[in-house]
Amino acid sequence: MADKSKTRDVILESGIPVKPLYGPEDVAHMDYARDIGKPGEFPFTRGIHPLMYRARPWTMRQYAGFGTPRDTNGRFKFLIEHGQNALNVAFDLPTQMGLDSDDPRAEGEVGRVGMAIDSLRDMEVAFDGIPIDKVSVSLTINAVTPIILAMYLAVAEKQGVRLNDVRGTTQNDILKEYIGRGAWIFPVEPAIRMIADTMEFCAKNAPKYYPVSVCGYHIRESGATPVQEIAYAYCIARAYIQRVVARGLNVDEFAGRLSFNFDIFGNLWEQVAKFRAARRLWAKLLREEFGAQNPDTLQMKMIAGGGGGGLTIEEPENNIVRGAYYALISALSGAQTMALCCYDEAYTIPSEKASLISLRTMQILADEMGLCDTADPLAGSYYIEWLTNEMETRIVAEMKRVDDEMGGIVNAVSNGLVQAEVAKQALAYEQKIQRGEMVKVGVNKYRTKDGRVSQEVELHEYKPAATQEQLQRLAQVKAERDANAVNAALARVRDDALSGVEGGRVNLMPAMLQAVRAYATVGEITNVLKQVFGEFKEPVRW
Repeated sequence: MADKSKTRDVILESGIPVKPLYGPEDVAHMDYARDIGKPGEFPFTRGIHPLMYRARPWTMRQYAGFGTPRDTNGRFKFLIEHGQNALNVAFDLPTQMGLDSDDPRAEGEVGRVGMAIDSLRDMEVAFDGIPIDKVSVSLTINAVTPIILAMYLAVAEKQGVRLNDVRGTTQNDILKEYIGRGAWIFPVEPAIRMIADTMEFCAKNAPKYYPVSVCGYHIRESGATPVQEIAYAYCIARAYIQRVVARGLNVDEFAGRLSFNFDIFGNLWEQVAKFRAARRLWAKLLREEFGAQNPDTLQMKMIAGGGGGGLTIEEPENNIVRGAYYALISALSGAQTMALCCYDEAYTIPSEKASLISLRTMQILADEMGLCDTADPLAGSYYIEWLTNEMETRIVAEMKRVDDEMGGIVNAVSNGLVQAEVAKQALAYEQKIQRGEMVKVGVNKYRTKDGRVSQEVELHEYKPAATQEQLQRLAQVKAERDANAVNAALARVRDDALSGVEGGRVNLMPAMLQAVRAYATVGEITNVLKQVFGEFKEPVRW
């Protein structure tokens, strides 16, 4: 018989201690119909569709975007030609921060970490030859979402696609920007107001579109535990829903078009249980707190793929293996969409080779490994079901702590309370890595002397010529457009923005559509909004 004194302790990142063995006694209190159920039925623990991947494999959506819209259009077409069936668009930092490419503050950053977008002309080039009615597109944009969304809808119109037929997603989660990324512009309240505007507008005009994808992903990447990732994301989603309900919409009119972007790295079992618990909790939260009745509203829709935080600079080819396991977790977790990180992302914008390896990884899982054969194959495991229960209990407790001790998520973000909590966890995680308590193969265990790889990583070359092309197109747009139409549209944006400040709020999206159709630029529209709303000042946390 084994010597129990030599059994090592196992504690998951969420603080959950794990026993060496689980059995019927650990799930004796569970009721199958109440707690697990069938896929496609409340509480959706086992997945949101009855047959899951047997009916339709997960959507494969690689994150792509760099340089000019023309450069990015080429990468989009490369991915589609090799079997990708959706797009996930990266924007450069100037675009994310509401700056035009000719702004002095944009110098050296135009097209560096994503695609540069200044006007509707750029969006037309980016999606030239890409049928918006057939390829689902996710726009990874936040602070200036109303502008970019309006441009995308305008491109759809130019392609002959009616607004009520447009499909796709915008990230549009500003609260997580204050917590985890820093790409904010406006103060919290007007920023949330604009999110509610997009949700209300899409519910009434583009009902197939997902205007918000709440991103636990970035919160987790910034240091949060898996429990905190779900808890903070759900608090954020609940805050957005409350704002739209306050406008008189029924939750079933819009909340079914709210999705989530979640992170995957770390312990396989913890990650799978996290998502099973999250699905069950979301269904209960929407029914019990908001009175949702439509099954579509109760379904937690998510994109989940490998988290860049799990990748390593040391021995980066190991990231190919990590990515394959992240994809496996995503499939076992019941994700609707998979966006798998590339092995070279710790160094650079992914090369075509690295992007293709990640795409092929997802395709191999779907077509060779049997991941589409049956729904929720881990259901009924004593350990998985016990851990699912434990994750849900801890997520609920963390959400309650945000409400009771931090004054709710909006107050907690406005005053830096959640940011401080995530920073504390990030430090604790890094200390565990340095002490070897958290193992990273090739980093603090089994490390080669110099961490070199068998083949050099191909670095993405930043091309100044691309910036010149972008600046030339911007100058051409400004020279050719109708200045009077631009001025009138910007005046309307200003007036409609002021309506929310002075009472009698007007939805900003129609004004945004007028402005982008007149070829007003991202920077011009953002500057108008800054004049009305001001800018966010980060709270002092220490």
